[in-house]
Amino acid sequence: MKKISIIGAGKIGSLAALLLARSKQYQIQLVDQCFLMSDQKRLFQLYPDMVKQTVDVTNRQKLNAAVANFKSDAVISCLPYFLNKNAAQTAHDLSCAYFDLTEDVAATNFVRDLAKNSKMPFVPQCGLAPGMIGLIANDLIQQFDSIETVEMRVGALPQFSNNGLKYALTWSTDGLINEYDNPCTILRDGKIQIMPPLESLESIEVLGEQYEAFSTSGGLGSLVELYGKRVNKMNYKTIRYPGHCEKIRLLMRDLNLSSDRDMLKTILEKAIPRTWQDLVLMLVNVVGIKDKELQAKQYIKKIMPVKIDGFHWSAIQITTAAGLCAVVDVVLNNEKEFSGFVYQEQISLEKILKTPFGEYYQEKM
Repeated sequence: MKKISIIGAGKIGSLAALLLARSKQYQIQLVDQCFLMSDQKRLFQLYPDMVKQTVDVTNRQKLNAAVANFKSDAVISCLPYFLNKNAAQTAHDLSCAYFDLTEDVAATNFVRDLAKNSKMPFVPQCGLAPGMIGLIANDLIQQFDSIETVEMRVGALPQFSNNGLKYALTWSTDGLINEYDNPCTILRDGKIQIMPPLESLESIEVLGEQYEAFSTSGGLGSLVELYGKRVNKMNYKTIRYPGHCEKIRLLMRDLNLSSDRDMLKTILEKAIPRTWQDLVLMLVNVVGIKDKELQAKQYIKKIMPVKIDGFHWSAIQITTAAGLCAVVDVVLNNEKEFSGFVYQEQISLEKILKTPFGEYYQEKM
């Protein structure tokens, strides 16, 4: 049985630990600076074999000791993006496989450099977007003879919206600001290009409802590197309720709060409620040539909160954690296929859906 140390016991880390533990295929150690949430306490009651380790995750010496003492085969970082480097270095130091959820380009490049001299797999950008959205896009791409356009759209939204921003906090505020503020990578005319976030605003209809979508950072993952000149156009946008983008531009550009992320985070967390009554929308549209004919194929999915083992989990939690666990499961059970830096978008979607965690991404509505 593989031993996995999950670093970061927040909402995603706790659910990843539960999913992996209930599969009965892994021994789990959950590592964090504190364990104060009631859900965490219930989790250890439900799975008494799960190890709890209280460690200062910013101290690599202590983090290394915790991971080494557990004799971990793999490290999963569910930490905020700006702490991933520490967890990745620990995995490298101890020759463990490594996985994370980051959308941050700098953190991913750091992992890439570590992986150059490692025989173990290093797999960043797992989860939802980047993550499963890229796996799904890659699967659709494989069904064509040549590709013209790949469009990827994802939204984590409140089920009920009654404020000016038409939004509620459903995940990390730091991660949200990061994707709203950092440059975006796209493919245009077969060339990799950089564009600003909060641009290319479009109206979009998903399952009969009207939304807007606009450019944000990180969601494309490494898919753009895999296809380069073979695809004419590829982009990723975030889905929101109509009117959201205009107001975020006001905050970040007109009021210049992008230059003071701490203040922006304080404003957002004081003014916008957090909710676990959310929904996740996923749309992938691929256009290309199949049998000498121009065709289009889509993946469309709406995911709602679920109840697992008596716990209520939000849609963004289940989509992120299930995507992460599925990739971990495939990689750790096919060790000879994966080493060094792994483009997780290349993993077979069929294999992902066959894992104990793939049910949430089946196309049945």
